[in-house]
Amino acid sequence: MKTAFITGANKGIGFETAKQLLQNGFYVYLGSRNLEKGIEAVEKLKAENLTNVDAIKINVCDNDSVKNARIEIGKRTGSLDVLINNAGINGGAPYTALEASEEQFLSAFNTNIFGVARVTQAFIDLLRKSPAPRIVNVSTSVGSLTLQSDPGWMGYNFAKYAVYASSKAALNMFTVHLAYELRDTAFKVNAVCPGYTKTEFTGYNGGEVEQAGKRIVKYALLNKDGVTGKFISEETNPETGFIPW
Repeated sequence: MKTAFITGANKGIGFETAKQLLQNGFYVYLGSRNLEKGIEAVEKLKAENLTNVDAIKINVCDNDSVKNARIEIGKRTGSLDVLINNAGINGGAPYTALEASEEQFLSAFNTNIFGVARVTQAFIDLLRKSPAPRIVNVSTSVGSLTLQSDPGWMGYNFAKYAVYASSKAALNMFTVHLAYELRDTAFKVNAVCPGYTKTEFTGYNGGEVEQAGKRIVKYALLNKDGVTGKFISEETNPETGFIPW
């Protein structure tokens, strides 16, 4: 049975992604900063007869927490097929470059990029033991430098979240380098935007969470001929999914 670990999976898109991977026959390790909330999420899935799931406590901003999560998962499996770096924050208001505080920037970067690096480095050994490892970094079209500088982009005048966008742009660069370093292996590494989705993160505005989950799961299930090192937003580009960095 294939295995997957998803950070920030006790609610929202992460939870839906866990659900869909379970429906695809995976054993899922559901990462949650609060273990009680993680256990509650697991119980919801088990109530739907999706039983191959465990809650794992992880705070991606804390090195010891990440190491402990690696130890716990290592006790239960000798390899990991999929890592989905989903945990993220928007940094909070004010969102503008001239008003956002240093603390906002530090907090967003610590979660959205440093946290991804911590988790990826901690779990790379388990992923290397998979015959077809996949890493999906959950990103956003808001992190595209090209789109953000294009007045013709539909989000040009309202998607200006300086802290969040900057941290996700950094995540995108990390994804490029990670895919490059793993280019001669069986790894597939991509940055995927799930789209503007009805979750707590967006004040429950946007599209359906099921669609967002499908967009992420698609790239967790890539076959050997699948793409790697790409920035994907099917909401922005329904034809190919690929969008500019």
